[in-house]
Amino acid sequence: MSDAPVIDMWAPIVPTPAVLQHVAEHFAEEMYGYLRVFWKQAPTKEGLRAQLQRVQLAESAVLAALDAAGVGQSLITGFDEHTSVRETFVPNELVADLAQRYPRRFIPFAGIDILQGMKALRELEHWVCDRGFRGLSLRPFMIKLPADDRRYYPFYAKCVELDIPLSIHTSANWTTVSVSDLGHPRHIDVVAADFPELKVIMSHAGYPWVLEAVQLAWKYPNVYLELAAHRPKYMAQPGTGWEPLLRFGQTTIQDKVLFGTGWFLIGRAPADLLQEFRALPIKPEVMEKWLFGNAQRLLGAASNRQ
Repeated sequence: MSDAPVIDMWAPIVPTPAVLQHVAEHFAEEMYGYLRVFWKQAPTKEGLRAQLQRVQLAESAVLAALDAAGVGQSLITGFDEHTSVRETFVPNELVADLAQRYPRRFIPFAGIDILQGMKALRELEHWVCDRGFRGLSLRPFMIKLPADDRRYYPFYAKCVELDIPLSIHTSANWTTVSVSDLGHPRHIDVVAADFPELKVIMSHAGYPWVLEAVQLAWKYPNVYLELAAHRPKYMAQPGTGWEPLLRFGQTTIQDKVLFGTGWFLIGRAPADLLQEFRALPIKPEVMEKWLFGNAQRLLGAASNRQ
């Protein structure tokens, strides 16, 4: 097995005091279901604040955790759905601050409030062209529009123009106000057909619709699957729905799978998740592609600078 640094393609939040202080004040009520599912906390603001206090880490501790896991780079992102839910979960400025101070460790993606139209398009161009951001991150279940809604299309076109990838939530969600169909892979089928040059990262691998997501990564040259926010140890267990990934991910789409953790959300150290992931029944040469090779190729040679 290669000792090349792992690329985590969806951290996406670094639990530093500055970031978590903002999150504590701007966590949309629509997302409280995530507290119940992932952290087994009462879905209240008080429960959120207590949990954030427990998981807060100094920047040095975050870097040490990444080093312990062998993670060379992590994708971190802003989240901005203010028009839809009245909150900007993680502002791009906080992401930029971390990426500027640790440029070899963090890959910044921009969160953009697409419902602000031309203003938002100009913001995306600013973050990419002036601030060095590497991609766009969107969550349809928080925007409350499926990915094939035409209000996204100017942003897809801008991603193609800027030659940056789109990371888009393609999975069920744990809110109690947004239907899970907003993240169904079938919406990406339309997007990829309309924008064949758009590099699409289906975040969370389309789960539980894994077979459909695999088929899209097989069908379209620029569609990828990212595996974050799922415990790797369950992926090889029968009946969990991951069988198509383990079958076709080692053959037809072995160049289209991207490792990710979501370690802050899952509440496990990056090293623990890497240990689980490396224990999966994956051929060593394919494991190397999933852990860093595919991300390296997607993001460009700059991702390999250490």
